[in-house]
Order: sequence, then C-alpha cells, then structure tokens
Amino acid sequence: MLNIQARTGYTEEHDLFRNEVRKFLAQEVEPKFKRWEDEKTWDRNFWRAAGAAGLLCPTVPEEFGGLGLDFRYNAVINEETSYLIGNMNGAVLQSDILTDYIAALGTEKQKRYYLPRMISGEVIAAIAMTEPGGGSDLQSMRTTAKRVGSEYIISGSKTYISNGQNCDVTMVAAKSAPELGGKGISLFFVESDREGFRRGRNLDKIGNWSSDTSELFFDDVRIPEENLLGIENRGFIQLMDQLPQERLSLAITAQSAAQRAFDEAVAFTKDRKAFGQTIFDFQNTRFTLADLAAKLQIGWAHIDWAISRHVKGELTTAEASAAKYWHTETQWEIVDAALQLHGGAGYMNEYKIAQLWRDARVQRIVGGTSEIMREIISRSI
Repeated sequence: MLNIQARTGYTEEHDLFRNEVRKFLAQEVEPKFKRWEDEKTWDRNFWRAAGAAGLLCPTVPEEFGGLGLDFRYNAVINEETSYLIGNMNGAVLQSDILTDYIAALGTEKQKRYYLPRMISGEVIAAIAMTEPGGGSDLQSMRTTAKRVGSEYIISGSKTYISNGQNCDVTMVAAKSAPELGGKGISLFFVESDREGFRRGRNLDKIGNWSSDTSELFFDDVRIPEENLLGIENRGFIQLMDQLPQERLSLAITAQSAAQRAFDEAVAFTKDRKAFGQTIFDFQNTRFTLADLAAKLQIGWAHIDWAISRHVKGELTTAEASAAKYWHTETQWEIVDAALQLHGGAGYMNEYKIAQLWRDARVQRIVGGTSEIMREIISRSI
C-alpha cells in the first residue's frame, strides 16, 4: 500500500477518495487481473464497474454527468492502480486524455453524447494517432480525411492503439489537407460500427498484456461533418495543447510502479537468506536500496510539485515532458535494480517483479519517446 503520510498537495477529501479507490481495486481488479493478463484484455465489466464507482473521467463537469473534480482525483486513481498492478493504460487514456480533448474542443452535442457514456463505462474510447512506419512523427501520417459534401471519408491505418479491440469510438488524427503537411491535420470521431472500420489483431507485446493494443483500418469510412473535433486543419496544434496532462499521467504511473518494485525488493531481500544471513544484510543490497529510496523520495516530491502546478494551470509543455522523461527513465532503473535483487526468482513470472519489469519498458516509448522528450525540453532552454 502506498504511504501517503509525507505527501503534499492533497486534502482530506482526496484521502477519503483514495480509500474508496483502494476498496474498488481490491474487489474489482486485484482478483481478476491475472485472468485479464492471460486473456490479453480487460473485460467490459470492469468499465461498467469503474463507471458505477465514479472512477472514470472524474474531472468532467457535472452538467455532462461528471463529478466536476480536479485532476488530483485522477492522480489518486493513477497512483493506486499503478501501484497495485503496474499498468492501466486503457483507463488513463479514457479518463485523463480523451475526455480533456472532448471537454476542450467538443461541440455541445459531442459533449452531451460522449462524456456521459464514457463516464458510465458504456463507451470505451481510443485515440488513433500512430501509424505503421510513423512512430512519434505525427506530421508524416498518411491517413486522410477527404471532404465530400457534408461528409468526410477516412482512409488509412493506425497501429499500437490502446483499447483497440474493445473501443466503441476512436478519435482519429488524419490529414484533411495533405498539401499543408503537419498544418493540415484534423481530429475526427469514428464509431466502431461504421462500415469500413476494421480491427486488426490484438498485438503481441512484451508487457502490458492486459491492455489490448491493436491495428485499426479505415477503408473509406464515411462520417458526418459533425464528427469533426475542434477546428479543421488545426489538429496538430490541438494535440500539442493537450499533451502536458497525458505526460504528467505517465509520470505519475511510472512513479507508483517504481515504488511498488522497490517495496517488492525490500520484502524479498528481508525474507530470502543466503550464506547464513538475509540478502538485505549484505552491504551491497542495503546501499542499492538506499540509492533507490533516495530517488523515490525525490520523485514523489517532484510529482506533488507537478500535480500542483497542473491543477493551477501552470505546468508547461517542457515541464510535463521533463516529468515524463525523468520518471519513466527512473522507473526503468528502479525496476531493473529491484529485479536484480531478486536474483533468479526475478526472472520467474510467478513473482510480481517480473510483470513490473515487463510493463516498465514501454513507458520510455509511449506518449513520446525519451528522445523526443529531450528534444522538447531542449527547445525551452
């Protein structure tokens, strides 16, 4: 269980909410997680249960069926879930990322249709930006949205799409004016029951097994013009405007998973014996854990600082990118060291550390690679 005694920036209301999150996770996630890992997807019952418990999209205003809470409630959910299971990409995508796009850019009709259904778990959402061969270079995308009368025709393919196997709607980035390059990108809602929409295979990943990740294909999918999100040809700027919260969420999940890996290593080394003493009693073990403890202490202080700035609307793109970069890189360092302290047991999937190690690797890639984060940070210097 996460120790929150020294945390700053949270109120008593957040602590009470955290207790409810823990109860929900103990009942609805922990006993089912192994099955989800085996099945390579979270089942839809989870989404309904999370919605009923008020744990999806808590920042959505009350007028659209939400709780109207601040981002710290999202952070509490992220911290507790990541500490328990190590990954929760699909739920973060729905609550922390897509809802903000809709709240910031959506029409009144779009908000009233999508937000209540996403809050209840009736609708599972995905975001389709990355393309085969494209990676982090969104401006090179080939998916197009051709306007014909009062419709758009979406043609192309996307890959590495979280929630792809279960999504009911996808926010698709496509070039509505290809001749303008990156300045001709727009965002669209594409419902999964539209003719021409196809799901590819559930991709076989190194880690994050319970999070379904798919290829998606758009074979001349026709959508009405009202499915445009935001302003036509302003999609790239709109994407950039919403990235700080996504990257802060990734930093939070990285910090919590790193803490769990550390706690697993402490428990294991204090229990396992070698050469007549516990592994913890060796100076190398204690010094390694001391180094990791210091990094975690710094990390939690920085997370609280970043959350506070974001709640006040002051967290910059460079700061959010630095948070994502530092915390995901540090997560990998801590998880890898924690596995090493497990010895051969760490390589066995029956130990929690193995799953934490597998799941940590993608954190330095998803949401913008560490190399892209360095580029963004450097531009602010």
